[in-house]
Amino acid sequence: MEKITKAIIPVAGWGTRRLPITKIIEKSMLPVGNRPLVDYSVQELIKAGVTDIYMVVGNADPCQVREFYKDNVALNEYLIERGKNDRLALAKTLPEGVNIHYVIQDPTGRYGTAVPVAMVVEEYNINEPVFCFMGDDFIWNPEGESSAESLIKAVRDSSESAILGIDHPYEALLNGGALTIENERLVKITEKPAPEQVTGLASVSKYILSPDLLKEIVEYVKTHDFGPNDQEYMITDPFASFIEKGGCIRVARTDGEYLDGGTVEGWLHANNVVLGK
Repeated sequence: MEKITKAIIPVAGWGTRRLPITKIIEKSMLPVGNRPLVDYSVQELIKAGVTDIYMVVGNADPCQVREFYKDNVALNEYLIERGKNDRLALAKTLPEGVNIHYVIQDPTGRYGTAVPVAMVVEEYNINEPVFCFMGDDFIWNPEGESSAESLIKAVRDSSESAILGIDHPYEALLNGGALTIENERLVKITEKPAPEQVTGLASVSKYILSPDLLKEIVEYVKTHDFGPNDQEYMITDPFASFIEKGGCIRVARTDGEYLDGGTVEGWLHANNVVLGK
């Protein structure tokens, strides 16, 4: 399996479940411990070898995610002048050699996780395996294997995709999907199942997407025209047609804990876990 150096992270949503705080703070920028939610995924992906991150953001100006990941020259000068070199390292949020590319998505337009992925693939003509992590949740496993590492281990070559599954998620039973698996390969996903419907692993929105699956996602978005009150363009919807055509989606397992900032309860739980309380 070739090294995966690209990742897509959608963060353009309004975050309506977290109103009123998301009226002024982007959901992916809500703090968990001393870092924003999205940065847990960003740093994990960088450690796994990713050098190009495609962040799909809203059209708000200024964009808080963009501001967080760019150098603050005035702050850097202040820290240098006062000899606070230990703080200077903390103020640098991206290592050398890692680039974030921003794609603007109108949050009033088509809704769903497939849309930002299709936008990135078409704009940057991506034809290689990529990670796709959502920006408002992450797997906490500081002493063990990261979710990116688990996904990498699951695939055997660049034609295969992978989805992360977890046994006991904190809220994923309702917010994710139930996975039907045969021989460690995905058969189908039941989206937003009732808890009693889940007998195996649940999906927590962490993927490796092969070139063929990326094409399937783009085609799905292009050929469907859902109205604003119809349904979401879910990234997992084209998984079924991909599998029907003979595509392979491996199921990776993790023993880390799923942490989600999409609700107040999930966000508080995430802070307690990360802070060791």
